[in-house]
Amino acid sequence: MDFTIRPVLEGEHETLGAITAAAYLDDGLLAFGGSDSYLRTLRDVRARAAAPGAEVLVAAEGDRLLGGVTFVAGGPLADIAAADEAEIRMLAVARHARGRGVGEALVRCCADRAGALGGRRRLVLSTQPKMLAAHRLYERLGFVRAPLRDWNPVPEATDIDLLVYELPI
Repeated sequence: MDFTIRPVLEGEHETLGAITAAAYLDDGLLAFGGSDSYLRTLRDVRARAAAPGAEVLVAAEGDRLLGGVTFVAGGPLADIAAADEAEIRMLAVARHARGRGVGEALVRCCADRAGALGGRRRLVLSTQPKMLAAHRLYERLGFVRAPLRDWNPVPEATDIDLLVYELPI
């Protein structure tokens, strides 16, 4: 691995926000494309980094960011995690860095953090049905589908269904 995983630095918020938004836009993962209100959330790394219970991690090669993820252990950013779970949010890898194991390294880092917390039984995440490469990664790392936990973050939009995966800790 020729990159490191570490907490995001203050001066990297804008760059990571752009990487995250581009990953979701380029892969067609936003219901409303460039006008999707979720883009603001994806770009707002500063708010995620400041949120209680959240830690924003990046994969970096020197001073070049390759991707990032938000690790959530409680607090307002937990979408689906119960009190005895940790959660992965907004995993994104820059297009130029794909195929190098960046996503896998970020997920493994989150799993390690969840295990180190103690008292956590699972690491959970939500993913869109068309994120097939991500599903293969999660399953290869030991995550299993939890279809009874699937959900829709925007109930008035019937086409935004999220699948839930769990990794026992």
